[in-house]
Amino acid sequence: MEREPNPRQEKGKQIALKSDLIRISDYHYQVHSQTTNRDYHVIKSDGVWHCDCPDHRFRKVCCKHIHAIEFSLKIREEVRERNKVTIEPVSVDSCRFCKGKNIKKYGIRKNKHTVIQRFSCSDCHRTFSMNLGFEKMKHNPKGITTAMQLYFSGESLRNVAKSLRFLGMDVTHQTIYNWIQKYTKLMESYIDKITPQVGDAWRADEVYVKIRGDLKYVFAMLDDETRYLIAHEVADRKEGHDARGLLQKSKQVTQTKPKVFITDGLESYHQAYKKEFWTLKRQHRTLHIRHIHLQKDYNNNKMERWNGEFRDREKVMRGVKKKDTPILKGFEIFHNYFRPHSALDGMTPSEKCGITINGDNKWITLIQNAKNNVAE
Repeated sequence: MEREPNPRQEKGKQIALKSDLIRISDYHYQVHSQTTNRDYHVIKSDGVWHCDCPDHRFRKVCCKHIHAIEFSLKIREEVRERNKVTIEPVSVDSCRFCKGKNIKKYGIRKNKHTVIQRFSCSDCHRTFSMNLGFEKMKHNPKGITTAMQLYFSGESLRNVAKSLRFLGMDVTHQTIYNWIQKYTKLMESYIDKITPQVGDAWRADEVYVKIRGDLKYVFAMLDDETRYLIAHEVADRKEGHDARGLLQKSKQVTQTKPKVFITDGLESYHQAYKKEFWTLKRQHRTLHIRHIHLQKDYNNNKMERWNGEFRDREKVMRGVKKKDTPILKGFEIFHNYFRPHSALDGMTPSEKCGITINGDNKWITLIQNAKNNVAE
């Protein structure tokens, strides 16, 4: 005998499919009533969802608004799974000249600092080596990527150079900076073609930085759910800055816009919001939350945590040398793709967004895929 569908579940499913709800935070949602013009607040406490609607408050049942949240979370995970991107290590399975599959190992090629495997093709009878992404580099890929990991983890360029000496690599701090500049640009060109599956609530904030002694501001956009740093830009001033560029860049990266936009009271954000996120139609309109509290639902703690990360990094850099420095973009890539977050159960923001990098050395995997993409 088939079980009759629960009417509250069916109505909740309809609400979720219409996307007639707004995510305020991990534990707070706002659901629009189907019969009136009011909104109900669904809040999670001690692992249980509670709604302030009469059905839940007086009848003590799981109302349609709670079911809507449960269905919405399920739908979101299904969408991320369907759009999941997995970046695998690059393997040599064909000839680089004729693309034939009949290849075999053909000894190794040595230089002063590394060993490179050579291959022979039985179809075109040519030999070749594969050092994708690290061609003509004097040092081995492991040492180069170790330097980048150390630097973005908090070490100065000179301290990284000292650490590499234990690996038998005698390099200058300028060489390490050149590596960062080269591979940040390469990875950026590849990552820009991948669309992260971010959440519905975004946060924006600014943090000051000194560039050649002059005070500048880094405006940044962070996804509330995944902690994915969507975009950033450097501004000459805080008050009066046109933040439309940050919002436009964020929409370009994600191919969408948020349902909730959380900022402090800076007028620049509200002016940009009215031009980029606000619409006449209520169902497509982004809610702008401008009043940040130190506690409760509208705090900006997640954004302040990223600001703290950046501030710790900036102290080691002792100021940024130029406005268009690759260091800022490199730090953004490190935050999104290489730095696990305890709040995400040890996942990186990119993994939470459905982008997984496999391999023992994720730096090498990403760099080689980026280089392979350019070659194609």
